[in-house]
Amino acid sequence: MNAPLPDVPEVRVVGLPQLTQGFDLVERLDLSMHLKVHGPLEPLTGELLAQLAENITLRGRGGAGFPFGKKLRAVAKASIRRGVRPVVVINGSEGEPACRKDTVLLNRAPHLILDGALLAAEALGARTLVVAVTRNSTEISMRAALAERGLSDRRGQQLRARVVRTPERMVSGEASSVIRAANGGPALPPGRRERAAESGIGGAPTLLSNAETYAQLAIGARIGARRYGHTGLDAEPGTVMLTVSGAVARPMVVEVPTGVPLRYVLQLAGAPPLPQGVLTGGYHGNWIDSVAAHDAVVSRESLAAVGGSLGAGAILPIGPETCPLGEALRVANWLAAETSGQCGPCRLGLPAAAGGLSDVLNGGGPAALEALREVTQAVRGRGACKHPDGSARFFMSTLSAFTDDLAAHVLDGGCGRDTTGVLPLPGPGYQTAEESIPSGEKLAVDWTLCQGHGLCADIVPELIRLGADGFPALADASVPMHLRGRAQRAVRRCPALALRIEQPAPQRPARQGGPAALPPGGGRKALGMGR
Repeated sequence: MNAPLPDVPEVRVVGLPQLTQGFDLVERLDLSMHLKVHGPLEPLTGELLAQLAENITLRGRGGAGFPFGKKLRAVAKASIRRGVRPVVVINGSEGEPACRKDTVLLNRAPHLILDGALLAAEALGARTLVVAVTRNSTEISMRAALAERGLSDRRGQQLRARVVRTPERMVSGEASSVIRAANGGPALPPGRRERAAESGIGGAPTLLSNAETYAQLAIGARIGARRYGHTGLDAEPGTVMLTVSGAVARPMVVEVPTGVPLRYVLQLAGAPPLPQGVLTGGYHGNWIDSVAAHDAVVSRESLAAVGGSLGAGAILPIGPETCPLGEALRVANWLAAETSGQCGPCRLGLPAAAGGLSDVLNGGGPAALEALREVTQAVRGRGACKHPDGSARFFMSTLSAFTDDLAAHVLDGGCGRDTTGVLPLPGPGYQTAEESIPSGEKLAVDWTLCQGHGLCADIVPELIRLGADGFPALADASVPMHLRGRAQRAVRRCPALALRIEQPAPQRPARQGGPAALPPGGGRKALGMGR
């Protein structure tokens, strides 16, 4: 089983570095070294900055890919209309366990990110800058960077800047979660969708974008749109930061020009020559097969054309030795545990989908597969934030990408391969780790005793669904850690004593030549070597 990714993994570059320039000289570019490497930066007016963003085709690098120039103009328009100074936010909340590109930039090139954000603040006339981070190392680095520039949250300063710490969770990086945290609330989606450009922090128009996006803006402002366009594809110029992990010899963050073959990036990280699948875009992304991975190049358009996605820049191959559905189930349980609990599709739908996938793997047959498809379809487009949609995308992509394995589990009771755990998930000490990990226990129904009272489905609807006849439609449901209490309560409340929790079978010893077991713990370095 793979260890969780360190905060700052190995960093590589294909071609000439832009965002990673100077990484071969020092571990962290402080302000003095940053200016020596990148040089000074002149401010731009709002219109010139918007034109620059449009000329370099700059899109958000946090996953959604929204055009930055369009967002900048929307914030400026709302600010002028309302007569309110806007707020600029750097979203460095990287809570996905497969992503480290923003963490690398926040740790090693914090001033490049600040350059882009301060350009935007100057152009918009903003007087408040907020930096949202999720990790100790990124908080330390960004606080030091603000101090090096003489920026703080003290009254009377022309620009007040502060760092906001959010939990290391998937939902914490969602734009509305960051705004809610910056406003003093919990780092959770508010349950309603509002445009940050209209009303964000303190009710003011808010320009919120990803850390890499601001770094790209700073590079474009320094070298100009023409020179920026000499790197990468004409339609998507510049470079991209990718996090490559999964079944690789060397997990890494790599800066590559757009247009570089994806197979070259996989080879660089030591991926299997013929992976049975490559997850693109992270845990809200899409699977592609080895043929598509061979043909695709690193670009939003190329990956979309083969059924993949660039998303947050996470690339995760898996080899032929592991069960892909078992790997997906590990991620599914984690995604279900990451719910903010504020809407039905997230609170009920995702655990039900994870339970459905478990039923498929455990011999539930065609009925289990059909139930999984139904619940996944029901989740799509109904959530209060993007987490249910992204998770549903992962479920649906898994079902369409591994049809042979799916048939083996549905028709033959399994594919015959163990789940080796190559997709990284948080390790011990992660604040929701206990909820994210399956307990190994199963909820089972004794059909000779069940009388169809339905109390179990009322207590734990995430695991037990009633059929048309009023009896539980599925049995042998896997119990995630965060649902153990309610599952035990359902067992105690069953009037017919038909419900039971089955304990996991004893762990088999690792096979000869298989992946070694991880030692417990394993702390992270604040600043790794990263070279």
